[in-house]
Parts: sequence; C-alpha cells; structure tokens
Amino acid sequence: MGRIICFDIETTGFEYMRGDRCIEIGAVEMIDGTITDNTFHEYINPDGKIIPPESYMVHKISNAFLEDKPKMAVVAPRFLEFVGDSPIVAHNGLDFDFPFINHELRMIGLPEIPRAQQLDSIVIARNRVFGPKSYTLDALAKWYGISLTARADAHGALIDAEILAKVYKELENTAPAPDAKEIIEQQHAAFLAHPKIGANFPHREFPAHADELDAHNKFMEKITA
Repeated sequence: MGRIICFDIETTGFEYMRGDRCIEIGAVEMIDGTITDNTFHEYINPDGKIIPPESYMVHKISNAFLEDKPKMAVVAPRFLEFVGDSPIVAHNGLDFDFPFINHELRMIGLPEIPRAQQLDSIVIARNRVFGPKSYTLDALAKWYGISLTARADAHGALIDAEILAKVYKELENTAPAPDAKEIIEQQHAAFLAHPKIGANFPHREFPAHADELDAHNKFMEKITA
C-alpha cells in the first residue's frame, strides 16, 4: 500500500476562476494502511479576497483571523514537499480540490499535482459501497461508524482530512463490487444451475377435442383466405 496522503482544503468560495482563494490546507499521512501522526496544516492569507458570510458559516474562518497568516506562495512549497510523489486522496477531489489547488499552484509558478497522483475517494466509494443514500464524506463516515463530533461546529481542513483518512482506510478494506455485467452473468449461471432447469420432469398432456380442432381449422382457413 505504501505512503498515501489524504488532504482537504477550505476556500473563500467555489469559483477559483472568479477569484476565490484557498484559505486552509490540511493533510494526513497514511503508511501501509496506518494513519500516522505526521500531518500538514496551514491557514493561508487570501491576499485581499473577502470571505463571504455563507462561506464563513461553513468553516468559521474570517479575514481578520487570516491577516497575519502566510500567503500561498509561502505555504505551497511546504505542502508540495510534504506530499512528495505519494498518491494524494481528496473527497470529490477531481471536481473540486485538485483543480482548485492546481490553479493556486499555477498562479505562483509551481508544478501542479499530476493526474497520476490524484485519487478521489468519492469515485472509489461509488464502486465499492452500496447502501448509503449519498456519498458525501459525512454519509460515508456515518456508514462506517466514524465519529463526526470533531466537526460539530464547523468544517476544518485538517479535521476533514483526518475523517477522510479513516474513511479511505475503510474503503481500502472493502472489496470492489462486481460491475453490472458480472452480476448479470452470475445470476444467469445461478439460474441455469437450478435443479428444475432442463430436467425431464413428467408432464400432463391435454389433447384438443374434435370440435376444438374443427373450430381452429375453420378460423385458420378464414384468416388465410
């Protein structure tokens, strides 16, 4: 299994192409399926970007709190050094976390996280877990019995990365589900193996009466005339 990094970010909003910025990065190290004490956590000054009220209500991070925090140009090299060439997992990462962090890296001229290193736990979950009504991190944590008390008041990048690491560990121990074609083939094989299929069971015959045959023949003559 080797070394794997689970990470999460908090942002000023969802639209990095419209100027939203990353304001927190949290990452947790796993080695051979064991979550270690080696973590990465930084708050980031968004360089003048105002955090809107709806975002603040999610993560409770304010502009005032971030005033004295380092900017991305300082934090990003440390983060990339922490990650190294290890696979890196994010929940819904292919749609959000990886594009967002790579945009930040491009803006300061640093190398992006390669696609070959990116793992998305929501994609893995959809192929391995059948039962949850949704595949959010919260839903999967509850499905696996992982406590969410640490994020009762607000989301936090390190808190979510730690929850993600626990969820990812469970996903790695969940056997991949067979695809639909394999399920159909298994059911077909089971059907053919049923003891009644193809067996030479005795059956009753019900020969037609003469009047029934006469009525049938007349009907056939009528429709073929």
